Amino acid sequence: MLTIYRRHSADCEHFGKPRNARGSRGCGCPVWVQGSLRGEYVRRSLDLTSWEAASELVRGWEASGEIGVRTVRTPPLTEAVQRFLEDAEARGMREKTIRKYRRVLEAELLPFCASKNVGRLDRITVDLLRQFRESLPHQLSTQKKKIESLRTFFAFCIDSDWLEKNPAKKVKVKNVGLNPTMPFSEDEIKRLLDACATFRGNGARLHALIGLLVHSGLRIGDAAALERSRVKNGRVFLYTAKTGTPVMCPLPKHLIQEMEALPGEKYFFWNGQCKLTTLLGKYYRAFLALSVQAQVPKPHFHRFRDSFAVSLLERGVSIENVSVLLGHSSVAVTNKHYAPWVKRRQEILEEQVKGIWQVPA
Repeated sequence: MLTIYRRHSADCEHFGKPRNARGSRGCGCPVWVQGSLRGEYVRRSLDLTSWEAASELVRGWEASGEIGVRTVRTPPLTEAVQRFLEDAEARGMREKTIRKYRRVLEAELLPFCASKNVGRLDRITVDLLRQFRESLPHQLSTQKKKIESLRTFFAFCIDSDWLEKNPAKKVKVKNVGLNPTMPFSEDEIKRLLDACATFRGNGARLHALIGLLVHSGLRIGDAAALERSRVKNGRVFLYTAKTGTPVMCPLPKHLIQEMEALPGEKYFFWNGQCKLTTLLGKYYRAFLALSVQAQVPKPHFHRFRDSFAVSLLERGVSIENVSVLLGHSSVAVTNKHYAPWVKRRQEILEEQVKGIWQVPA
């Protein structure tokens, strides 16, 4: 049997009092443990001052049957998912990313496991996750992203000492060939901008928003929520690099004037009263109607970001600099998305090589 007690210091009011004072919880003296467990005797400090924490630690030793070894309770799958999502919110993850995890874990994984009568986290096996993969009615590219989300979730469970191995790591998805979104052509961008003049909705605001996307490469969420304070001296503040250096992008003078003429005190394209997701939904619907009027197929705001990147690469801007402007985590990400079909970049490389041939030996 193991017994915890306080070992009072000389300046403690309980020092020197009868033995029953050793269990006092009203002071901050260190907590010790004394007794034996399965024939092993122990008498030492627990390096704790909290009586509750010390009690929980010793109970863990008794549950495992060995001093110093604590059996960690594995939570139910639903609790593990909830704690993962709470941790994601506490870490300040983007709302869009959290929604993605909720969709995979709460709307898909939990119902699937319930249908298989699996409610415990430690009962999830590689084979079960493979069955889950086969149940997904999505394209291979979407399946791959969902499996990556599962790997992130189970990595969190390992860090929390609930699991020893990540079962999602052994679940493979067929390799998907690169299928990037194509940029808008100059003619398509012109037709979209011209259509804003006769658009039945807020054409002036859409015209300025499209101009900002074309000239900055911002994502639609960042552009729609752009604050006026981020545009100064003819440049828009994009983000702060990991080095602490602000990354800025110059904007045409006529575009800045057009944006400043829009109503609103804090934001250019948002009143700040509705949710950002609601605002984006309105812009998506308006842009869809605009693209129909302009007869531009496959409307998607992200294509403006592609147009921005490709226009820079075709004009000889290094892919490293383009990566900085886009805010990619590495040049490899930029190269993966854009290099395969940027012909101008290949032509520049060939011209540089031919220039070396013309130099006399």
